[in-house]
Amino acid sequence: MAVVSEAKLADVKKLVNEAAASGANKTQKLVQDGAAPAHATMEKTMEQATKATEGMMKAAEQAAEFSRGNAEAMAKAAQVYMTGVQDLSKQTLAMMQGLSEHAIASAKALAAVKSLKEATEIQTSYARTAMEKALAESTKLQEASLKLAEATFAPLSARVTLAVETMSKPIAA
Repeated sequence: MAVVSEAKLADVKKLVNEAAASGANKTQKLVQDGAAPAHATMEKTMEQATKATEGMMKAAEQAAEFSRGNAEAMAKAAQVYMTGVQDLSKQTLAMMQGLSEHAIASAKALAAVKSLKEATEIQTSYARTAMEKALAESTKLQEASLKLAEATFAPLSARVTLAVETMSKPIAA
């Protein structure tokens, strides 16, 4: 084996050190040059992710608020319905009571008749009056029932209208 002089060994070390320094500088420059676009891409991705998350949170909040409004509308409709049914029940009871009182008065009148002609007249008068009262009261009950149905469905109809309006709007980005 040949013996390498110290001068040659020093030259080789110098060349290796210069190459290492040059390579390190180039590598450092490459890392710095690549880091800036990677950093920009990462920032853009994070910004988009943040916007998407905010959008989903806003949508979730809107959905929760809309659901809360639906529940309130259902509660209002149920309240209106129950109140209306109570009113209809009172009206029906009053109608039945009025017809019963009329029937009792007619029965008392029939008990005091002195002729068949008088009984026929009382019975005819009773039947006509009872029929007229029943028709009039039934009409009132029918009108009240229709008003109750409209009032009951009004909060629900408003929610459906709001839902259609909401769904027809474009989604905000």
